[in-house]
Amino acid sequence: MVKELPVVYLQTAGCSGCAVSLLNTASPTIKNVLIDQIAPGVHINLRFHPVIMAAAGKLAIQALEDTAAQKQGEYILVVDGAVPTDPDAVFGAVGERDGKPVTMLQRVTELAQDSLAVIALGTCASFGGIPAAKPNPTSAKSVKDVLDMQGISKPLINIPGCPPHPDWFVGTVAGVILNGLPTADDLDDFLRPKAFYGKLIHENCPRRAYFDEGKFAKKFGDEGCLYELGCKGPITYADCPLRRWNSGTNWVIGAGAPCNGCTQPEFPDQTAPFYEKLVDVELPTIGAYWADKEEK
Repeated sequence: MVKELPVVYLQTAGCSGCAVSLLNTASPTIKNVLIDQIAPGVHINLRFHPVIMAAAGKLAIQALEDTAAQKQGEYILVVDGAVPTDPDAVFGAVGERDGKPVTMLQRVTELAQDSLAVIALGTCASFGGIPAAKPNPTSAKSVKDVLDMQGISKPLINIPGCPPHPDWFVGTVAGVILNGLPTADDLDDFLRPKAFYGKLIHENCPRRAYFDEGKFAKKFGDEGCLYELGCKGPITYADCPLRRWNSGTNWVIGAGAPCNGCTQPEFPDQTAPFYEKLVDVELPTIGAYWADKEEK
């Protein structure tokens, strides 16, 4: 007997970039993830995904609501995007009920409270991201803030990134299947899996030697550390230098551009301007400086 793990993938205020990134997973491919047993005896049953599902309109919404009713306490809710909370943000809706739009806030609330666990995919879902950036006209919030606001206590895993690497999501789901939901020791203070977000980009950056030598690029294309050109690697936790992107082909600093800190809760308001140097602090301890700032 193969155990089915129902998954509901809900898109809220975002750009669909997280979905595109996930669907481009290379090993395993998205076909393997959805059709094969991702672990012996366990199959992911993707019940709702607005980008790839064949159904549309009422049929699609019916599949969503049937899953919530029939698989209560069994399904994983994946939220992709920030959640508009302003009562006047009527354009943020997912389907209708009794002829009236159902807001993204209402969908997230209803689906989260009946789920087994929630995964916030992408920086918008994890921390608010670009939709929650100033002036935030829709009062967009992170999934965690919404769950806290609604008094919902469910296991939550944040997979930030703009967009996140597909391995971060697929690896997290595989970990849940093989080992169960992560413990507090498996996640950092921002509920990110330490397996993927456990170290600063700065620690594994191939340009780290330039930083230690004090050799900084003055313009794009120069040799040297990109710190003075706005690189946020010294304050950003992710394994991009080791993981790389597009099937391991390259990554932002490998392409000569600075990291913009997209996996951090401070993105984008406090990591911008992206091409300007961070506020001056004692360079060898910049990671500790930023961690202390977050704690405060």
